[in-house]
Amino acid sequence: MCGRYAASRGPEDLAGVFEVEKWEPEEVLAPDYNVAPTKEVYAVLDRPVKDADSAEPVRQLRRLKWGLVPSWSKTPEGGARMINARAETVHEKPSYRRAFAARRCIIPADGYYEWVTAKDERELEVEGKKKRQRKQPYFVLPADGSVFAMAGLYEFWRDRTLPDDHPLAWWVTCSVITTEAETTPLAVAPADGPHALADIHPRMPLMLTPDRWDSWLDPARTDPDELRELLAPPPAGLMRAYPVSTAVSNVRNNGPELLKELEGPEEGTLF
Repeated sequence: MCGRYAASRGPEDLAGVFEVEKWEPEEVLAPDYNVAPTKEVYAVLDRPVKDADSAEPVRQLRRLKWGLVPSWSKTPEGGARMINARAETVHEKPSYRRAFAARRCIIPADGYYEWVTAKDERELEVEGKKKRQRKQPYFVLPADGSVFAMAGLYEFWRDRTLPDDHPLAWWVTCSVITTEAETTPLAVAPADGPHALADIHPRMPLMLTPDRWDSWLDPARTDPDELRELLAPPPAGLMRAYPVSTAVSNVRNNGPELLKELEGPEEGTLF
């Protein structure tokens, strides 16, 4: 899954990486080293500009709220639970299939945090036979330091309790697509810890390599079968992971120190 990530790059940097043509200075976000659900996040998308002379899509950098609210939803309360969409079923789930066909985006990150979930421990927790242990968080990122481009969806939701000209009348929300975690060796693995992403958690955000960006963002592509081909996992061996402080487990903590690599898991944590 993806429940927390880091995003420290500014709009100028992201605009250069993704060839963004339009972004608004007033929409600049501060660097966030502990991005949590319901926060506003950057997303790259191709969409016509409102009131422009041309209806051609324009590559934009936009601020969206993390936690997708379907357009048909009566209330936005469920958004906090819809932060992830599974690659295997995104084309058929009522909450995601319309966005999958027409409103796809890239959610840029430095990398994401994941807490180790050993299989035996997880089963005991589910059965209520073992007290939940303090789990060791890991930071997962591209080994070459490039932007982690997560496949995403976005959606518009109209708050009918507000007038049309109210600045909060429209919500624009998003979700990160996840896939099965890689079982192949990490490009760089901790000396004392997991050697594959699947050793940390069974799911991971779907990373799009640059050769898929244009096709994924193109709103003219609507055929579900063709789009599903873009959901194939990236080549193996592109990622690294290292342990970080359990301070990241508290959403109130935020700063570059959360990305500091530890020599090994913290004492008393699971792994």
